[in-house]
Amino acid sequence: MSEWARAFFQHGCTTAPASRKAQARDLGHLIVFLMQFSGSDRRDAWTPRASKAFVDALRKAERAPGVRRWQDKSVNRVIATAKTFAKWVHNLAPFALGNPMADIRQIPVSLPLDVERAVTAQERARILDAADLLHQSDVRKDRSRFRGAQRPASAWARPWRNRAIVYTLLETGMRRAAVVAINLADIDFAGSAITVEEKGGVRHRYKISKEGLSAIRDYLSHERPKDAEHYGDSPAAFLPTSVAHNSTGRLSARMVNDIWNAVCRQAGVVGKTPHSARHAMGKHIMDATGNVAAVQRQLGHRNASYSMQYARIGDSELDKALNERK
Repeated sequence: MSEWARAFFQHGCTTAPASRKAQARDLGHLIVFLMQFSGSDRRDAWTPRASKAFVDALRKAERAPGVRRWQDKSVNRVIATAKTFAKWVHNLAPFALGNPMADIRQIPVSLPLDVERAVTAQERARILDAADLLHQSDVRKDRSRFRGAQRPASAWARPWRNRAIVYTLLETGMRRAAVVAINLADIDFAGSAITVEEKGGVRHRYKISKEGLSAIRDYLSHERPKDAEHYGDSPAAFLPTSVAHNSTGRLSARMVNDIWNAVCRQAGVVGKTPHSARHAMGKHIMDATGNVAAVQRQLGHRNASYSMQYARIGDSELDKALNERK
């Protein structure tokens, strides 16, 4: 099965590179299980019974006593990968007992109420205020050397870039991976939009506010040119610092997390992630328009049921409605 998996990624897989990494991990879990279950990863060891046992093992696995290692949503992702792989193998060389994943069904999963995790309007204001102050706080810490004079910025500091990234997250609702995938040519200043490649290789056009565009312009004017001298051939809109070692010329999603978390600490906002900004955008559009299609268009949901989440009322809003009755 290891050889079949290698051939699948060379000839049968059509997903984006980032998705392939996740699929490779999923098939790795399958192959390890087959070795444990049947003592071999030979193709004939993968049977319908082995598939059922594999899914059961995923659902019962624990990373700590009483804490599941795999939530149902993650198990469904592994099932989807295994079903695609099994179908590809079966078409080329039919399994003796039939497609081993044919009768395996996805686990019914109710959509979480994501609105509860959204950045609130008050938190959004505090985060943006903290981002606006970054250029004052990102300075060298060795105060004794610059006593009586304004301290220069740290060689690593990119306050205008970090500010622009925070604004982009909040003013578009992009995922963090999409933010790092933005190319300079993707930004349409005249149309107030950014077109970027999302997961699965699909390109999506996000509208962005005037404030968000202004923050990006500030970065392009104040900081990007000096890093562009180092990363001359990088098309990325947001560049790593020129002093970064072994950089590819494009930020990582983890770096976006670090930037967001640092600004949230400054703003005194706890428990909110970059994805909370996406939920906030969905809720804002729903509150402003009452239109599920508008949410779907901005956030790029292929399934309208995801957009429908933002039509639900959150706990705080329900409490307010119940307690403010006349």
